[in-house]
Amino acid sequence: FFFRFFGALATLPAGFQPKFWLLMNGFLQRTHKWISDVLKRVKGGKEASVYLCKPGVEVDAPLLAAKVYRPRSLRNLKNDQQYRVGRTDLDEDGPALWKEADVNAIVKRTRYGEEVRHQSWIAYEFVTLETLYEAGADVPKPYAKEKNAILMEFGGDAGMAAPALSSVSLERDEAQPLFERVIHNLDILLSKKRIHGDLSAYNILYWDGAVKLIDFPQVVIPESNPSSWGIFQRDVTRICQYFTAQGLRTDPKKLAADLWTSHGHRVFEKVHPKFLDPENPADRQRWEKEK
Repeated sequence: FFFRFFGALATLPAGFQPKFWLLMNGFLQRTHKWISDVLKRVKGGKEASVYLCKPGVEVDAPLLAAKVYRPRSLRNLKNDQQYRVGRTDLDEDGPALWKEADVNAIVKRTRYGEEVRHQSWIAYEFVTLETLYEAGADVPKPYAKEKNAILMEFGGDAGMAAPALSSVSLERDEAQPLFERVIHNLDILLSKKRIHGDLSAYNILYWDGAVKLIDFPQVVIPESNPSSWGIFQRDVTRICQYFTAQGLRTDPKKLAADLWTSHGHRVFEKVHPKFLDPENPADRQRWEKEK
């Protein structure tokens, strides 16, 4: 019931009071396991909104965040295909799709197929949060997921949500350990065969001197996405740009290459096709990956 409410909530107008809607429809009583109240909306975005919730009886956290995705028809993320390359589509519960009808609907790009793809997009975020949290990464603890909503640990307190790192100015002696911590998280991601794909100081939360990485639906699988090295380089470069502005000396190119190769990946610089020999098997394989 909780998730049906939040799935519907994604389409409701700004200014709507979810708490009173819940009270009128009995949702608080029927979802007491997860939440006992919806306090306020703390963030709105092109892809999702985040609601601050009071936890229910079985949750070991003072506050919860409900991330509610906009319906596929209302999303504004136009370039998600580059991240999907090489990813197995997931069903809404997390396992790989196995129903032939679902797979065919995706291939044919039917309306239903697009909804299945949308659910896969959300499932990747939840599964990745579970994987990284269990591996000791600095990410919000995930609690539950269904349809268009993910329930997770809230960053901040009742009076203020944790700000994005991009809005925070750090002293040099604080910036260095935080930089090392973010790089440690990138290392954990690679160890779990993941690249964030859209990482920057805008999707890292800062609270009480610590960081948490967020927003994982676009995670890239390095072994199966031919653009993975370039995407990883971009993640590292954006992180280095922020910390350079905080007074640190960084070398994003070397850092990215060292992390990448330490996990057994090879560094491939893009080469214009005119410099490749079509008769050379290695050149042809490289062209196939980059085209």
